Amino acid sequence: MSSIHLPDFRTSKLSEFKTVGFSTTQTPKQLGYHFPAEFAPHTSTWLSWPHKEASWPGKIETIYPLYAQFISRVAEGEIVNINVVDEAMKAKALRFVEAAGGNLANIKFHLHPTNDAWCRDHGPAFLINPKAEQKKIIVDWGYNAWGDKYPPYDLDDQIPTCIAQLLNLPLVYPGIVMEGGSVDFNGKGTVLTTTSCLLNPNRNPSFTQKDIEEFLYQFYGVENILWLGDGIVGDDTDGHIDDITRFVNADTVVTVVESNKQDDNYEPLHENLKTLKTLRLENGKPLNIVELPMPSPIIYEDMRLPASYANFYISNAYVVVPTFRDANDDKALRIIEQCFPDRKVIGLDSLDIIWGLGSFHCLSQQEPAV
Repeated sequence: MSSIHLPDFRTSKLSEFKTVGFSTTQTPKQLGYHFPAEFAPHTSTWLSWPHKEASWPGKIETIYPLYAQFISRVAEGEIVNINVVDEAMKAKALRFVEAAGGNLANIKFHLHPTNDAWCRDHGPAFLINPKAEQKKIIVDWGYNAWGDKYPPYDLDDQIPTCIAQLLNLPLVYPGIVMEGGSVDFNGKGTVLTTTSCLLNPNRNPSFTQKDIEEFLYQFYGVENILWLGDGIVGDDTDGHIDDITRFVNADTVVTVVESNKQDDNYEPLHENLKTLKTLRLENGKPLNIVELPMPSPIIYEDMRLPASYANFYISNAYVVVPTFRDANDDKALRIIEQCFPDRKVIGLDSLDIIWGLGSFHCLSQQEPAV
């Protein structure tokens, strides 16, 4: 756990940040903004329609019916905004959404061209301050496709700015790379993340851990940072937290554990569990920890895929959990059901979607209500 640190703007790397739509020398935190928990009420969910065949080699057409089911479920409780490349893609998407029985009154398309579908990472970070005149702003972190692994990504990097222009919201550019899947929030001042991702030199090589912490404090509006270690095998993001450990309420997390000692995930996940037991929330209290199983290994062309039940998405009406036709599917759903008494928990088959190396949480980004 780290204590809050307010930087000296004469020397800090934070002094390079830029804003559009309002003039200030203060950071979002200093202006009273914060990133709400995912389980707080949403105005909408943002998605980018999948179209990059290289992300789902030989499988992309098979994912659309399940992806459309995901959209239709989320749209039962909130608006779903979908970025599409052009009118032809919009028409194709509309056909699948209609076939899935989606509430079209709650589904909106926007001509915002993208390179890929992972809106959790390239989408906007919405921060709110209910007491401010401007109650919502967008933080546009830099995006480099998880350490320049999958160029080009120039269109994805522009998505937060496109959405800010559409919604007429002020923009803040911190000036460093950060992905939405690398952080998880309890909405009370605590953020969970991993050293394997945020301190990886393929993101911000000239920045120390202290530098990164300053950015988390000032541009997500948190005051308490909890660091875990490595991610799961097969995760090409270098260890995103949304495949490992997630807040389900302000003081409770679910965290995946591997029971098979011969599995490559056994050691790193048990190390993370051990660390979680030592960490403290912003109020000094320990975390309530709920253990979640892992599915059996899923292999594609000799590569293990990052299948995890922790990659669920919390919408207003549902918690949508990826399932993998695995013996642990039902057990995972029952555990997650107990964590969300106010929402219906549903499983959606992600066996084809996970070929893209991510699932429902990776594909979505919430816009909070305020």
